[in-house]
Amino acid sequence: MDSKKIYNSLREQIVWLDLKPESYLNLTELAQFFGVSRTPIKEVLTLLQAEGWILRHGSHFMVTPLSLGRIKENTEIRTVLEIQANVWAMDRITTEELSTLSQLKTRILEVGDEPDNRQIVELDVTFHRLLFKATKNIQLAQLLDQLLIHYLRFWLSIPREIEPQSFFSETLEIIRAVEAKDRDGLRAASAEHIKKSMDEIMGTF
Repeated sequence: MDSKKIYNSLREQIVWLDLKPESYLNLTELAQFFGVSRTPIKEVLTLLQAEGWILRHGSHFMVTPLSLGRIKENTEIRTVLEIQANVWAMDRITTEELSTLSQLKTRILEVGDEPDNRQIVELDVTFHRLLFKATKNIQLAQLLDQLLIHYLRFWLSIPREIEPQSFFSETLEIIRAVEAKDRDGLRAASAEHIKKSMDEIMGTF
């Protein structure tokens, strides 16, 4: 298995809490699991460390704990970049992307009363990534995606069920504003979506 696949596998496990915050990573066990030597595992762990997914303690690596300080910093960046990104997405979105967005709106509206938190978060990620792609700015989309996936661990760690109607209220407003080319409404809904997300996290942890 090549290093990219190992990296993607480990990052997905960290993001979706298959590897819990503050759990230790054993190089030998990982090498055996992926069928490679310790060298590519070290290279992947070094990259994950640079991106803030893991920490190094001497010769050991540990999945980073959930840090409210970091999520506050991420929120400040999102507030500046994501609102403008959504406006660019509205201006640059293609007919095909608009159709996909409409289909996603239908999926959100059809979410049952008792979905699990992961199902809700997966829908939210799909929504954001669609708008990130619609900006037609690859670097911006990659940066915003990196900020977004750091939020995932918090949402998935919430010790109660996420209420979909409340969770997706601003999401639906954002979609409506994009479809209507409502710039002011889009900015307001985007700002409220980010604020509400942060308030929810702060009120839980």
